[in-house]
Amino acid sequence: MESSLESKVVLVTGASSGIGRAAALALSHEGAIVVAAGRRAERLQTLVEEAPGEMVAMELDVTEPESVDQVVSAVVARFGRLDALVNNAGLMLAGMILNADTDEWVRMVETNLLGSMRVAHAALPHLIESHGSYVQVSSTSGRISSAGAAAYSATKFGITAFAESFRQEATPYGVRTIVVEPGFVATELVNHTTDPVMREAADRIGESMRTLQPEDIAAAVVYALGQPDHVAVNEILVRPTDQLH
Repeated sequence: MESSLESKVVLVTGASSGIGRAAALALSHEGAIVVAAGRRAERLQTLVEEAPGEMVAMELDVTEPESVDQVVSAVVARFGRLDALVNNAGLMLAGMILNADTDEWVRMVETNLLGSMRVAHAALPHLIESHGSYVQVSSTSGRISSAGAAAYSATKFGITAFAESFRQEATPYGVRTIVVEPGFVATELVNHTTDPVMREAADRIGESMRTLQPEDIAAAVVYALGQPDHVAVNEILVRPTDQLH
């Protein structure tokens, strides 16, 4: 039976690694036309070569408004439409508030929050035209904050709130909004942290449980996007079985 995602044009941000990479491959497997976007061109090209279906790579820096506008415009110019956005680009720079490097806060706000907002804003007119879907990858840290993750949690709380407003504004146009909130996933995200104490703490947490894999979150994305048009799975919370918070 043909997948409901067959020939749908899907833009995936942060596709060079982790959840974005897994989502791009899973969507390609379902027959979607995937635009894999991110900053690391070599990794994106390797991803394209592994894809089971049609996939193209586009360099994207979500912190640069011109880059965002150019990529979204290029997708529509090439394929004539945009059916879904998987807004996944992000970074995590864990650290305590006391003696924090606030430049790292700025980087997270620019990428996780403002960057995601920029892409959603640029994509919305095209999603309205296609009655498409907006998937926002957030985090359990957007539900429960913790010591050492204040700024990261602030960005995830923020993007989850943005997505709810987006949902309310876009629903009358037939656009579905889906927020996916992963718990601890085994990706290179934790490697972004420069604080050695926080890195060690993250390693201990990862070793204490059976962590999620990027493919687990990709499966949630495919599930939500694959529902009939009249079904909106607005929120998916996915934790490792062993994760308490």
